[in-house]
Parts: sequence; structure tokens; C-alpha cells
Amino acid sequence: MRLEALHHITMITGDARDNVRFYADVLGLRMVKKTVNFDDPLSYHLYYGDETGAPGSILTWFEAPGAPSGRAGAGMIHRIDLGVPSAAALDFWAERLATHGVAAERTGDALVFADPDGLALALVVAGPNPPLTARHPEVPAEHAITGLEAVRAYAPADPDAVDPVLTELLGFTYAGEGAYDATGEERTFRLAFDAAPPEPGRSGAGTVHHIAWASRDEDHLGWQDRMARAGARVSPVMDRDYFRSIYFRVPVGLLFEIATLSPGFAVDEDPERLGEELRLPAMHQHLREHLERTLTPLDNPRSALAG
Repeated sequence: MRLEALHHITMITGDARDNVRFYADVLGLRMVKKTVNFDDPLSYHLYYGDETGAPGSILTWFEAPGAPSGRAGAGMIHRIDLGVPSAAALDFWAERLATHGVAAERTGDALVFADPDGLALALVVAGPNPPLTARHPEVPAEHAITGLEAVRAYAPADPDAVDPVLTELLGFTYAGEGAYDATGEERTFRLAFDAAPPEPGRSGAGTVHHIAWASRDEDHLGWQDRMARAGARVSPVMDRDYFRSIYFRVPVGLLFEIATLSPGFAVDEDPERLGEELRLPAMHQHLREHLERTLTPLDNPRSALAG
């Protein structure tokens, strides 16, 4: 039983419109799903990724309208690395970000910048992972983002101390210098730790809520049992429409989710029209008329660009 690397990462945004413009237009990702938060249906839950919404490409956001800016601290992820094919792609993105008024700094094989909420991002020359790309008319295919490569988090203690929960229970490989690799059949994703700043973290816009690892469907209950036997406070299995999930917090402080690979994002939408219409969980379908009146209207940039 092993995890199949990354499934998705979920953040908090204070402005859904800015979020859509940045990720589905400036960065050229596909808006995969426009739905609402299961626990707060009056706010959006937005998903972006490659053309098919493949695990390993997915970034998601809970909308908290007008939320104050957060700050990453000990036990929180502070940067997300997205892959690009080459150093030439970094040159392209440096120019494109500058054109859109986004300040970026080139550091070796990385281009570091922030999204509209202040979340730190980096474009890095990708490793051997199979590319997971989206189409955008202004982004040449040879420069398109190829999926998610890594996150960096702040460790509450020694970032170089090997964590047995990650290695022995979850099967990550320690790569040295505070980094762990989650390797599945097709992809590898790195979780790396840095020394924490003195200031305590604060949840809010621009912070990461949780990180989700991918599980084969048949192994999912096995992961729940393994973590419970190890003493973790594991949630019941939750049906998230596009995958099933369990949640638990690891000692380093991060909130982990383990999500199934199926049924996927095309279960309620034509694969060619992902992200075009508001999709609601079955439990919130009775709210559709109210939500369509009250939620901030969001235009999918792909529809406008296609026109």
C-alpha cells in the first residue's frame, strides 16, 4: 500500500474574482470546477489544474470574502512550486508576469512571486514527472505549467530531524536537508521543511489550508485504519463528489488529507466543459436558486478567450 504522490493543495482566498483571473488567465491553468464549500455553501470552492483535472495538477481555494491576509508560521506551508519544462520557460514567465504587473525574482532554476492574496509561489524547472498541462492561447505549449512539484513548510522544531510519521507510516522517502519525496507509480512530489520564523502563523487569505495525497481507491480504508492505529485523530470518510477523503493532522502541524483517485471531475460535467457552470453538492442542490442570486458572478476566462 503506497500513496500515489500528490492529489491537490487547498488554500484560502479573499477575492474569488482576482483568484480566477490570476490562475485561470495569467498562469494559464484550466478552471476545472466552480462549486461551493461543503461546510459553507454561501462561499465558493474553486479548482484549477490541467486539461483533465488530473491529480497532481490541482490547486483549490476556499473563498472567504474580504478575509484579512494570513501569515505562514510553524506547521504551515509557505510556498508552492509549480513545474515548467525548461529555463527558457522561466524566461517566458518572467516576461508574462511582468506584463501583468506581478513582481518576480529569478533565483537559479526558480522564479519566485506571489498571487493576489500574497501566497508565495515558484515556477521551477520540472523533474521527470509526466507533464500535466492546460491550454491557453497566450501560453505556448512548450512553456506551459506542467503540474505541481513541491511545497515548502515551516517546521516547528529541527527541520532536518527525520519524521517517522512521514517515513514509516506514510511511506515518504527522506531525501536529506529536510525534504521528503512521496513517490507513486507515475509521479513524485516533494515536501520540504525550513526553519520556522519567530512570528506565529495566522490563517487567512494567502495561506494553505491543507495538502491532499492521492490514494488508489482500494487502499483508502487501509490508510484510514493505519493512521487510526498509529494514534492519529482520523476523520470519517467524507464524500467530496469528485473523490472520497479522510483528514488528520500530523505532529509537525500540517493538516493532511488522503483522497481517492476517482471518480474525478468529469463525473458531473462534460470533460470539454469543465468549470463552465456552477456545480453543487447534492446536499446543497436545494440552495441553487439562492446561491445563483447571491454568489459573486465569476466568468471563466477560457470562455472569453475562446470568443
